[in-house]
Amino acid sequence: MNPKSNSNFILLWVSQSVSQFGSAMTGYALIIWAYQQQKTAMTISLLSFFSFVPYVLVGIFAGGLVDRWKKKKTMLIADTVSECCTVAVFFLLHFGLLQVWHLYLINSVIGVMNAFQSPASNVALGMLVPEGKYTKMSGMNTFSNSLTAIVTPMAATTILSLFGLSYVLLVDVASFITAFVLLLLLIRIPEGKTNKPNVQRSILSHSLEGMKFLFSNRGLFYLILCFAVMNLFSSMTYENILPAMILSRTNGSEQMLGAVSGTIGFGGVVGGLVVVVFPMPKNKVKVIFYSAGISFLFGDVLMGLGQNIFVWVIAAIAASVPIAFVNGAQTSLLYHTIPIEIQGRVFAVKNAFQYVAKPIGLLMGGFLADTVFEPFMRSVSPQSTLASRLVGTGQGSGMACMFLLTGILGGVFCLWLYQNRSVRSLENEN
Repeated sequence: MNPKSNSNFILLWVSQSVSQFGSAMTGYALIIWAYQQQKTAMTISLLSFFSFVPYVLVGIFAGGLVDRWKKKKTMLIADTVSECCTVAVFFLLHFGLLQVWHLYLINSVIGVMNAFQSPASNVALGMLVPEGKYTKMSGMNTFSNSLTAIVTPMAATTILSLFGLSYVLLVDVASFITAFVLLLLLIRIPEGKTNKPNVQRSILSHSLEGMKFLFSNRGLFYLILCFAVMNLFSSMTYENILPAMILSRTNGSEQMLGAVSGTIGFGGVVGGLVVVVFPMPKNKVKVIFYSAGISFLFGDVLMGLGQNIFVWVIAAIAASVPIAFVNGAQTSLLYHTIPIEIQGRVFAVKNAFQYVAKPIGLLMGGFLADTVFEPFMRSVSPQSTLASRLVGTGQGSGMACMFLLTGILGGVFCLWLYQNRSVRSLENEN
């Protein structure tokens, strides 16, 4: 990597990390605010649901536009529209008009913008990183994402308790302005390799190319479907009802939730550093499925069994460290397999397929928690069932049972899918 490309990559990585920090603080604070308003797991589930549904639906067609448009301009516009949503939340809150349904609508707009921003960012990073360095790039992304996850709960909780939600939103705006200026003035993204628009072809035609590429590469297509199933399990619990479970089992302690969330981020930092510093094993497919299996079996299961902060912290580390290896191995496989001139289309379709199960899991998680598992576990007495002996009873115990189930099912699924011949064929291609 020449020094100029290296500086562009570092600046882009920094700008995206700064912007992500502000957005993560707002998202975390709004989860707490929304849960305090309605006290249901479904409230949290719907916040994510209304982000992912537009992301998946628009993402199928966004790739054709991303490959036509300049990546830098696409990212600037998408980030600006998303930040306008944060400003809207600020004014609604300031005038005492903010309601939970406003957040659902705003998250839908942000989901549409992410459908364009995500593949544009993926392609831009790929163009700035030489072949052979994709795994390290993924490790850096995991590191920054996880560092954000560590700092976000502490920063958001502190600002919330001392100054209120409005100031969290103002920090988000400040981080956006910083990232916007860096991207606009200092970062140069080479567009020539991918920006080859053909105005005579429709957006649908361009998008179908991404689908055709995945369908023709059966191993890669099955791998994406495997991630869709993994996302279904994780979106039912870890990415969904974890805040509600911790808050329910700790009498609404935001500090306990912050400690668990921060530990998840710490585990990601550790895993990301290992991926950056040490070479990834050659068998990327085995790394993906074994790491995901470990995350489910040791992270989710232990999170469900735990009834105090010490066990939850251990579970958070066990769940988060392996994810860095999953992301690193997947990134390396994708960039080595997908030609750069169609990466926007393929990444957009890949994201849509990979995350299509998330809205389903989010709704299922909230519904099952509020109407099935929580009422059942509140009705049983201690020691009367195997579930009550494992996770206890009372508030939050039903959600703990859900962690047990998704952990076991997810772990077994990962180890079973690794035996698929089409998926295993990717081992010989990279």
